[in-house]
Amino acid sequence: MTDTDMLPESWRGVLGDELQKPYFQQLTEFVEKERANGPVYPPREEVFAALDATPYDRVKVLVLGQDPYHGEGQGHGLCFSVRPGVKVPPSLRNIYKEMNAELGTPIPDNGYLMPWAEQGVLLLNAVLTVRAGEANSHKGKGWETFTDAVIRAVASRPDPAVFVLWGNYAQKKLPLIDEERHVVVKGAHPSPLSAKKFFGSRPFTQINEAVAAQGHRPIDWTVPNLG
Repeated sequence: MTDTDMLPESWRGVLGDELQKPYFQQLTEFVEKERANGPVYPPREEVFAALDATPYDRVKVLVLGQDPYHGEGQGHGLCFSVRPGVKVPPSLRNIYKEMNAELGTPIPDNGYLMPWAEQGVLLLNAVLTVRAGEANSHKGKGWETFTDAVIRAVASRPDPAVFVLWGNYAQKKLPLIDEERHVVVKGAHPSPLSAKKFFGSRPFTQINEAVAAQGHRPIDWTVPNLG
């Protein structure tokens, strides 16, 4: 994982130095030991899948999640997203409910959010790996330093973006973002614990109005059925 080649090409110029730093070397060793002891998600080749799906110069929106799903076959490197054929998790179900109420988009039969990523929605988790069955098990091991660098890289571009920070954990990243230049959409987290406050917050309208004001084509939030 220390090899810069693991990073998608469009991100190497802004993140390549991170991979050479001591914290990242230690993080790599930790994750490799974890993989030797049992399943770690997502698979090694999908750790940087969010960066792969959304090139640096094409990021219109950055959605920040916490850490990957820890069930077998669920996560594939994009926050809130699961592989085709996997049951839609509760937080994503609530996102779909809000989209349906707010925009009228049909609730899809899957949780595969690649269509968003391909339109410029960077679906970034703050922590990029997790031990099977143990949420937050790789928290505080170095990933946050790396993903803070991702947030800073997007925030430092000349071209402004929209940052979506749902919940207190994500909102702690506000100091990394110049709100004079970028738009920040804040709100409750869509998890069942805080969904009452999330419902009715109309985030998708806010995001698309900001994307359009920044001179970009708004996001089509429709997720195609795969059934």
